[in-house]
Amino acid sequence: MRLFASRVTAHAHCDLPCGVYDPAQARIEAESVKATQEKYQANEDPVFRARAIVIKEERAELVKHHLSVLHTDYFKAPHFEKYPQLHELFNNAGKAASAAKASTDPASGQALLDLIAEIDSIFWETKKAAA
Repeated sequence: MRLFASRVTAHAHCDLPCGVYDPAQARIEAESVKATQEKYQANEDPVFRARAIVIKEERAELVKHHLSVLHTDYFKAPHFEKYPQLHELFNNAGKAASAAKASTDPASGQALLDLIAEIDSIFWETKKAAA
């Protein structure tokens, strides 16, 4: 068994480090969080509401995952030097994802979307600069 054991562990957001990154993944999941919160508010059926909570929580976790990948894999030291607010922005977005996960208020979903929009703006500025 030791002959086949991996000696080096590699981590990537996919099985092959593809270099494809886009905040759209986090935004789409955050849009789902907010839409689910809105549907929750508009429906009194307890079974529907229970399903909505499960879906919202799953999507909020996916937001956190996609943000983490962008933060740790895409953005590099020169980006953080040029945009010193970036670490705090990711921290705030992660906390907003956790807050939206715990809330049925669509305002928390919108707050998350607003932070992702800020990250998105910086992301595309860095992509233009690299082109």
